[in-house]
Amino acid sequence: MKIWVDADACPAVIKNILFKASQRTRVPLTLVANQYMHIPRLEWIKLLQVAPGFDVADNEIVKRLEIGDLVITSDIPLAAQVLEKGGHALSPRGELYSSDSIRGHLHMREFKESLRASGIDTGGPPPLAAKNCNAFANHLEKLISQDKRTTCP
Repeated sequence: MKIWVDADACPAVIKNILFKASQRTRVPLTLVANQYMHIPRLEWIKLLQVAPGFDVADNEIVKRLEIGDLVITSDIPLAAQVLEKGGHALSPRGELYSSDSIRGHLHMREFKESLRASGIDTGGPPPLAAKNCNAFANHLEKLISQDKRTTCP
């Protein structure tokens, strides 16, 4: 399993959890971003800087994704594509997306877009809380452990 991060919008606290997990387990971690960002200098942690533009980072992640890889993203359409390709998608808020849950998220996203198009302010997500970070870390640990069990003799 490789871990791919839709890094431009990923909170720093989540990146730090990922860095620590990758450093401890040596699971390959690639942050995909439109801009340069500082990452730990370890051979299994990389930054893939892509050109600026709408969905450029998302498209690069989908292009490189292999079955069983994990993608960290809050982008619902990207998460849907990841699931379709046989990957795992985990939001920085700690929600592990599934085939069932992603449909509801896509419908809610479309609904909110229609509200915004009609001039209604739907607001943004609430601030990241400690419970989100804990849920994220727990799902991450579980996925890494499952992968280690299936790949080790």
